[in-house]
Amino acid sequence: MGLFDTNNTAQGASSGGNKTVKVVFSSIPDTLEQFKSLPQASLATPFDTAAMCVLAFCFYPKDKQLSLEMLEYLRGPRPLSPMDKQFIADRFMDKDYVPRSYFVGATPQNDYAPSQPYTVNVSENPYSYQEQNFAKLFLTSGGADSPRSVQLRLAKDGKWYLWEQYLLADIRHPESENPWA
Repeated sequence: MGLFDTNNTAQGASSGGNKTVKVVFSSIPDTLEQFKSLPQASLATPFDTAAMCVLAFCFYPKDKQLSLEMLEYLRGPRPLSPMDKQFIADRFMDKDYVPRSYFVGATPQNDYAPSQPYTVNVSENPYSYQEQNFAKLFLTSGGADSPRSVQLRLAKDGKWYLWEQYLLADIRHPESENPWA
């Protein structure tokens, strides 16, 4: 296995009509080409696309352009608008830790340092597929009390593309930023 190979085996758990899929990445890619070569980049399931969104946002603090290119790939035929780009820029002001918080093991206590391999838990509920060709899935942040949603849309080409995301909402600050502790 190469440095950027990922485990694309969906490990699902069902209970009460809900399903959670663990999407596992052995490492975070460094380039757009590596990002596109991940098994999840086939966008075959809404779970994969949702998890890929977390990876794309992780690049924003270091390389905004690369992050936006990754997001454009995930959005498929619907490019980011100038308003979308400004919204993302506004959400990242002094909060580069938010995307990392979606990886398993990342908490305020460890300054959102994720466990490895990098794992994103993506869940559905009984209302996730109310609209035809749309899926509303939920990701858990180690710094939020409730899961955040991502909406995906199935295109004619059979791929699930990013439609809307609510992953960049504020979360608890890392412990290292707490002036009282």
